[in-house]
Amino acid sequence: MLQRSHVWQGLIGSETAMPEGLGNRPITDVLIDSRLAQADSLFVALRGEKTDGHLYLGDAFERGASTALAEPHALEMGLAARFVMPDGTLLTIEGPPAQTSAQVVGQEPRVALPVVFIVPDAVAGLQRLASFWRSQMPAAVIAITGSVGKTTTKETVANVLAQRFTTLRSSGNLNNELGLPLVLLHLSPEHQRVVLEMGMYASGEIARLCEIARPRIGIVTNIGPTHLERMGSIERIAKAKAELVQALPPASEGGIALLNGDDPLVRAMGSLTRARVFSYGLTESNDLWADEITSEGLEGIRFRFHYRKEILHLKVPMLGRHSVHTAMRGAAAGLAEGLSWTEIINGLQDVRGQLRLMVVSGLRDATLIDDTYNASPASMLAALNLLEDIIKESGTPRRDERRSIAVLGEMFELGSYEEEGHRLVGGRAAQVVAKLVTVGERARWIADEALSSGMQPADVHPVGNNADAVAILQGLMRPGDVVLIKGSRSAAMENIVDALSRSRSREG
Repeated sequence: MLQRSHVWQGLIGSETAMPEGLGNRPITDVLIDSRLAQADSLFVALRGEKTDGHLYLGDAFERGASTALAEPHALEMGLAARFVMPDGTLLTIEGPPAQTSAQVVGQEPRVALPVVFIVPDAVAGLQRLASFWRSQMPAAVIAITGSVGKTTTKETVANVLAQRFTTLRSSGNLNNELGLPLVLLHLSPEHQRVVLEMGMYASGEIARLCEIARPRIGIVTNIGPTHLERMGSIERIAKAKAELVQALPPASEGGIALLNGDDPLVRAMGSLTRARVFSYGLTESNDLWADEITSEGLEGIRFRFHYRKEILHLKVPMLGRHSVHTAMRGAAAGLAEGLSWTEIINGLQDVRGQLRLMVVSGLRDATLIDDTYNASPASMLAALNLLEDIIKESGTPRRDERRSIAVLGEMFELGSYEEEGHRLVGGRAAQVVAKLVTVGERARWIADEALSSGMQPADVHPVGNNADAVAILQGLMRPGDVVLIKGSRSAAMENIVDALSRSRSREG
């Protein structure tokens, strides 16, 4: 467990002994939200665009935090605390000790002052501490990057590796300069493997995350136009994602790059790494490849794996034909780590965290496919393909009456690909759906292209916001419909799902 002495070593250095007066308290959690503080947690005070975490140091201490990491202006907050300066000197500001959660639950009252480590920059301090702590732990790190599919890949890889190893995985999408260090600070000596996502906002960020996490295995899912608005070109996105494979150790030290051989930009990364390259894809030129892929709608997918001279027939509870790539990444990670096929297949059957979409009942007993987590042209097309598969594979008595409806929102950060990406989705929607509702200004390109591709005006409903979409759907939906709802995270299209689910509840 992380202790206050480790914080001292990580921030001040092991060459300077920690004063006995600080106490070697255990650190139960590391957090950046004071509302989540508990007894003996460490609160990191960060400056944000809207507020300053230093204003909540007192709140964190009142809730039980015993340690904090903060910038110099914390000294001006009037806190009763012991401050550890960057050079290791101590400054004590006396005052009545803050009440803690330990007192609230009836434990012995705390009399020692909380300890605040002062650093020039709190983000850099958090990263430095995480880097130090990761260096003390024996676990091997598997890192994942790419434009689409990072989180489902992370969950699938973790499920596979957990068949043999004690595995830590990042929660949700904690994949940036703050989230990744927080995950690493939860490492313990018992962990054997850590599976992390690595996101990117600008060039150099993945390289920095690799300096902190020191991955031995790197997985690249694909390269697409997500972030194109910021990065300027697909080539620059690929270069930024390639920072992962460039940071891997050489093959002689166990470094392995698992690359999507179906994506030319990812395949080309093989020449940029010292690690052993293992490719996966849909052609026999790859080390691991799959064919005979069949979607069974909501029941999962079937396919064949080919590896060396082995052929394996699998069915896994993943949705959509595109999910075969997710399964291949999980299997490739298992093979790289020496797992048996039995262990790999058992891991692929574990659906924990794999399904980013949810299937719920909606108005008039229609089926709602809630895929509102995020959206890109590639994931929009994959969702439409799944919708098509569900309709085709439906075995209900009302099969001929089932209609497919897509409610599609805007996609952001596509830069020069913005109109083309939306129109690509609109063309595919015209081939799949009976009714189309688009939400938002950019999504009108989806509607326009669907009309140009042959959909009738009466079947296409462009609206400006979620409330208008709900109103349209309430008049449109009928029993047996399958309704896909998908858009970028900032579009908050889960509100449409909630409204249609509540409508069903009122019907009941």
